[in-house]
Amino acid sequence: MIRDWLHDRMPRSLVARAALILVLPVIILQLAVSVGFVQRYYEDVTRQMTRSLLLELRFLAEAAASAPDAPTALAYATAAAVPLELDVALLPAAPERDDIPQWDLAGQAMADTLREGLPELAAVDLGTPRRVRIWIDTPNGLLEVNFARRRIAATNPHQLLVLTGVLGLLLTAVAYVFLRNQMRPIQRLARAATAYGRGRIIPFRPSGAQEVRAAGTAFLDMRNRIERQTQARTTMLAGISHDLRTPLTRLRLGLSLLDDDEARDLVRDVDDMSRMVDAFLAFSRGDAGDTQEPTSVAVLVRSVVEDYRRAGDPVVLTPIAGADPGPVPMRPMAIRRALENLIGNALAYGTQVQVGLSFSDRTIRLVVEDNGPGIPPERRDEAMRPFTRLDPARNQDSPGVGLGLAIVADIARSHGGSLRLGQSATLGGLRADLVLAR
Repeated sequence: MIRDWLHDRMPRSLVARAALILVLPVIILQLAVSVGFVQRYYEDVTRQMTRSLLLELRFLAEAAASAPDAPTALAYATAAAVPLELDVALLPAAPERDDIPQWDLAGQAMADTLREGLPELAAVDLGTPRRVRIWIDTPNGLLEVNFARRRIAATNPHQLLVLTGVLGLLLTAVAYVFLRNQMRPIQRLARAATAYGRGRIIPFRPSGAQEVRAAGTAFLDMRNRIERQTQARTTMLAGISHDLRTPLTRLRLGLSLLDDDEARDLVRDVDDMSRMVDAFLAFSRGDAGDTQEPTSVAVLVRSVVEDYRRAGDPVVLTPIAGADPGPVPMRPMAIRRALENLIGNALAYGTQVQVGLSFSDRTIRLVVEDNGPGIPPERRDEAMRPFTRLDPARNQDSPGVGLGLAIVADIARSHGGSLRLGQSATLGGLRADLVLAR
């Protein structure tokens, strides 16, 4: 329970956690020093100075007690108090109890010391700033003694606390600056890795401590190796595409010259093979070869929807939600391909299609809904796997090889997002959310 409570309240960033590790011991040290100083040093000094004053107070009490009457007692006490820098007076009565603020630990220690060394003490008043009043019971009345508090308290005792606090803050600030400089290479590495996960390559140069440099160098080697593999795959796929399309085109051309039913069936088979090859190549290629550029998502979505509407398809664009951020870095051809796959999938299994677009601070959400049969919740993850065709949720006779949703999911991941499937609340069929990171 305590561990969960601490986990929920711990800062999330590495800099904040490192600063907490740095500042927390300093604060604990400051508190320990302050409490130890107040309770041990400050109170002990106050007791020692009070014991020194006790000799003078006893002398005054004995002088007032030795007088035959009250006026003479006041005269004796005044004569003894003037060279001691004490103010005295004889009063008929004293307060019923001491007046010492609760937070005044030194005052409590002083009062206890006075009562131990001066049994005749009647009351102590520390309510007046920087002054102390006490009442001593004598045979000739109550002797009031008034003196400056500095005589029984250390002068400027807060200087040590202030000096400790200021030095603690100064050293903490210096340590935080050095700590932040050590954290910056890690932050740059995290930004470069996050951008690469979203399909963007930003300049990065390893720096910082030896371990951070090693991690940065390993990241650059990994990124360069992936880029080389991607380039080699793109070149290979371009060759495969040419090598496969050429014989298929010749075969279809030859079959089209034959005029019989069997030839027409073979032409349809060749067309199916062409579509399969296109699907395989699209899945293998992903968004390779598509350069990243600032793209207005709203304009792209409207363009795709208008293309389908001009073709007579029942596709509707719902009102855009959120503030349009304008051009966003992404691969526009890949996003267009993903949206067309979702809309084409919806048209294959439904008669109504709605396309939605919404913006938030961190994400861009493209939503495609249809009124088709939908996909059961337990099979939605399976539907996004390559070469998967669901039955009976989807018509097995429909064209395709089960790569449409897999291609969309791959494009979403390359943009730092994801593909989520659900049920449409308005049309009742499938709802596909293509979430992209901004």
